[in-house]
Amino acid sequence: MSVQNQVQLITYPDSLGKNLMELHYVLRKYLIDAVGGVHILPFYPSSSDRGFAPLTYDDVDSNFGTWDDVNKIGEDFDLMIDFMVNHISRQSLFFQDYLEKGETSEYADMFLSFNKLMPSGEISDEDLAKVYTRKPRPPYTVIERADGSREKIWCTFDYEQIDLDLESPKTREVLRNFLIRLARSNAKVIRIDAFAYTTIKIGTNCFFLEPEVWELLEWLNDFASAFNKDILPEVHEHYSYQLKLAERGYWVYDFCLPMLVLHTLYHHSNRRLVNWLNICPRKQFTTLDTHDGIGVIDVADLLSQ
Repeated sequence: MSVQNQVQLITYPDSLGKNLMELHYVLRKYLIDAVGGVHILPFYPSSSDRGFAPLTYDDVDSNFGTWDDVNKIGEDFDLMIDFMVNHISRQSLFFQDYLEKGETSEYADMFLSFNKLMPSGEISDEDLAKVYTRKPRPPYTVIERADGSREKIWCTFDYEQIDLDLESPKTREVLRNFLIRLARSNAKVIRIDAFAYTTIKIGTNCFFLEPEVWELLEWLNDFASAFNKDILPEVHEHYSYQLKLAERGYWVYDFCLPMLVLHTLYHHSNRRLVNWLNICPRKQFTTLDTHDGIGVIDVADLLSQ
């Protein structure tokens, strides 16, 4: 798969117009000579977080359009789309079935109850405090079933984003089918969002655990490459994670450049920037800004406090 070495525009499906059709119009009329690629942030049916709590990947949110609209953009630009392997919507048919039927649900094995993670069904506050999260709260939510019983379920991000058990054959089956659907689109690159949070092992920080994380990426890459697609693993953390990914041949993000450029401008010295340009991966998407804003943690050890 060949991605043009040109400007890549990142946009929500309704940022440059109300929907994908209007987005395509704006791209063709005003940006056709300015950008080579487009990363459309999640356009799937979702219950929260502006698309990042997907109910399914089979459909496009009807407010935005259809898969035909997505594919037409992919005919004119190098297209990137998202795949959130870490979690799925609380409102998805998978979790709702589990909520209703409990362990008798055919999807029960997709989710991480405390009973599944620990024989005692309890996880100490000490172990929970070790878990790396972006939210100032423990990584779980409490669900209540119709019969009044309650259960703690692993939930790293928002309460609408329920973590998936990536070691479950059922989860792999569901994700495989979703990934094949995405790979059949005109996208050239599938961004693997939040993949580093999928490695759950109590007693650790549950973030980018090796070798488990490599097995997952190889599994995803095998399916994507069969359709001549590339994957882009997304991780916001110390830049050394990008170097590890690059060593194994994956596309990576350069989240360090924006902060280093600002540092250069404000401090009138390019020493830190030049150092990064000398050591950074070459197979990367270099960012100036994203929907998450300019990262700070990414430049730890590249900049002093």
